[in-house]
Amino acid sequence: MASDLPDELAGLLPRIQRLARRRLWSGLSAPRLRGAQAELLRLVATEPGVRVSTAARSLCLAANSVSTLVNHLVAEGLLRREKDPVDGRAALLYPTPAGAEKLRAWHAGREALFREHLAGLDADDRAALTAALPALHRLAASLRNGDETA
Repeated sequence: MASDLPDELAGLLPRIQRLARRRLWSGLSAPRLRGAQAELLRLVATEPGVRVSTAARSLCLAANSVSTLVNHLVAEGLLRREKDPVDGRAALLYPTPAGAEKLRAWHAGREALFREHLAGLDADDRAALTAALPALHRLAASLRNGDETA
């Protein structure tokens, strides 16, 4: 393993994410979805009725951070929060039609952005990125398994 690989990955992956978000924001109407907001909205769209605590574990975020995200998304009309009929202390989350549309636009924009920039790479670079995906998934799983709060 190259000695600079850990440092390069740790710096490059968030930089790619930030650059992609900035490009996406420029093409989307306000309110703009931030990264963690989009992740939460995607999770809720995939698992309607998910509890805040379950969402926090799934996203590897603190429960209070997810509560803050939920409050913001509810205020923007993108998410609906209901009391859990089984446990009144817990909240269940559902996407609103506006939230589903915002998420669809976010996904479409992100896919178009990456398609465009991947198309600008040569075939060898695209093949190398494709070949690296399984290893990146295993790295993410390894990091998640080592996280006591995940």
